Amino acid sequence: MYYIKVDDLAFHYEKEPVLTNISFEVNPGDFLMLTGENGAAKTTLLRNILGLLKPTTGQVTIADKNRSGNKLSVGYVPQQVASFNVGFPSTVLELVQSGRFQKGKWLRRLDKADKEQVRRSLESVGMWDMRHKKIGELSGGQKQRISIARVFATDPDLFVLDEPTTGMDIHSREEFYKLLRHNSEHHGKGILMVTHDHEELRNYCNKHIELVRKEGLPWRCFSMDSCKELSKPHFSSH
Repeated sequence: MYYIKVDDLAFHYEKEPVLTNISFEVNPGDFLMLTGENGAAKTTLLRNILGLLKPTTGQVTIADKNRSGNKLSVGYVPQQVASFNVGFPSTVLELVQSGRFQKGKWLRRLDKADKEQVRRSLESVGMWDMRHKKIGELSGGQKQRISIARVFATDPDLFVLDEPTTGMDIHSREEFYKLLRHNSEHHGKGILMVTHDHEELRNYCNKHIELVRKEGLPWRCFSMDSCKELSKPHFSSH
C-alpha cells in the first residue's frame, strides 16, 4: 500500500510550466528525501501533494487509511512555521503537550506514554532543557524547533517536512534524523522530507527524489530506490 501516490503530475503558474513528469510513492516505512537546487519548486510540489495547489495535469492520491485500517493522520511542517509573539502565554512543554490532545485526550490527564512521546519529541529537536521557558522568550529558530516537536507529539502516520532542520546544529540534526529513521523503520511511518542536507541524510533515508531540469524546461523528477546509491552518477534529463 501507499500513503502518497503522485502520478505524472504537472503544474503551471498561469501558462508557465513549473513541474512536469513527477511520479513517485511514499509507502509505510519509507523515509524519502526530496532535493533540488534553489528554485527547484520543491515547496510547490509539496503544496500540490497536500492539496494547497491543484495540479495542472496528473493526480495526487493520499491514502484514507493507515496500515491498521484507521484514518490516516498527517503531520505537516512548512518552512518557517513559527510565528509566536512575545506575549504568547504557554510554555514550551505546554505547547508540545497539546499535540497529544488531538488524540482525544482533552478530558483526562496525559498518561505515561503521552509524556514519553512529548519528551522524545522535545529531545529530538534539542529543546527538552528549555521546556519550562515561555514561548515568547525564544528565538525564531527555537520556535521552529518546538513547532516540529509538537507535530512529533501528535504521532502522525505520515510526516511531510519542508526544510525542518533550518537553524539546527549538526548534533541536533543527527538526533532528528535518527528519530525519523526510527519512526519509519520500527513504527512504519511514511516520511517525505525536503532538505538541502542530502549528504548528511543519505545515511538515514531509504529513498531519494531529485528535481532536475535542462535550461528552459520545467523541473522533472528522478528517483533512486535507495539512498545507498547516491554515490552513483545522477540520471541525465529526458
